[in-house]
Amino acid sequence: MYLFGPPLLLLLGALCAGTRGAQEGSPHSYRYFYTGVSEPGAGLPDFMAVGYFDEQPILHYDSKRRRAEPRAEWVKGAVDPDFWDRNTQNLQGSQAQFQVNLATLRQRYNQSQTGSHTLQLMYGCELRPDGSTGGFRQHGYDGRDFINYDANTRTWVAPVPQAEITTRKWNADTADLQYYRSYLEGECIEWLRKYLAYGAESLRAREPQVLVSDRPTPDGLTRLSCRAHGFYPRDIAVVWLRNGVAMSGETQSWGIVPSGDGTYQTRATIEIDPSSDARYQCCVEHESLAQDLRVAWEPKSNVLLIVGAVLGALVVLAAVAAGIGLYIRRRGTGYKPTSTGDRASENSSNENVKA
Repeated sequence: MYLFGPPLLLLLGALCAGTRGAQEGSPHSYRYFYTGVSEPGAGLPDFMAVGYFDEQPILHYDSKRRRAEPRAEWVKGAVDPDFWDRNTQNLQGSQAQFQVNLATLRQRYNQSQTGSHTLQLMYGCELRPDGSTGGFRQHGYDGRDFINYDANTRTWVAPVPQAEITTRKWNADTADLQYYRSYLEGECIEWLRKYLAYGAESLRAREPQVLVSDRPTPDGLTRLSCRAHGFYPRDIAVVWLRNGVAMSGETQSWGIVPSGDGTYQTRATIEIDPSSDARYQCCVEHESLAQDLRVAWEPKSNVLLIVGAVLGALVVLAAVAAGIGLYIRRRGTGYKPTSTGDRASENSSNENVKA
């Protein structure tokens, strides 16, 4: 089992079935991720810690800068002035402890003292849609679970034999067990609610902007692309419809990535026969939308035909208007061709005046 679970995928279940029903409140989370590396690459830190509220980074620390720093402007108002100094000291201590623990784990796994290995820690809490809460604390080594805190039994459990020594030691420390229980069930939830209040505007749901496009493929098909961007929170469902029916199995999703401004973007594509007369729509479901959003794809030939017809009509109207105007001028004042000589004389006279 991987420490942080399998990668998140787009949700393509019962998608785009019509108007969305009433939803419960959105879930929220407050999490920290620590990573220590025994032999980092050139220029890379051997320790890094990042704090998140929901999907927004709020704190960053690494062994190069050795300073806890805010990653969101609104979070500065949610903490006292000494918050960053306290966390800097704590994280400097964690940085040193991670290197000690990495050396210990290499011995537990009978590994040589050379080579790169990774120790990870994830902890935090969540507020679920039904109002219930939960806490978690997990340690991983080289990408897999090492030891986890069981919130139900309030004890440490060892998924692998190499963690049994640590499990016995930590479960014997009743003071530490009480501390983790108090933090995960109390203090962490208090921080979560505090950040939720201060970050309300930054965490406001934002509707996705959707753009569909097409391009030919080397094998004679047409690839339809649906890009959704500018949305928050992260979870979204995007699928192509053919004649109103979801093409979940044929839709290729390209993952959800940050846009750099606190919002997210994603893309979904399908390949179709360009000679097909089926109707294709990109369908999007997101928390910010009262109902699913559908954007139709129009073949270029149809679009060009419509645009050409509109432009042709405008040209005809312009020509008729010009003809009528010319006829009126001829009838009212008589037609007089422009004299090149008069224009030259006038320009010459004007230039003399300016001089």
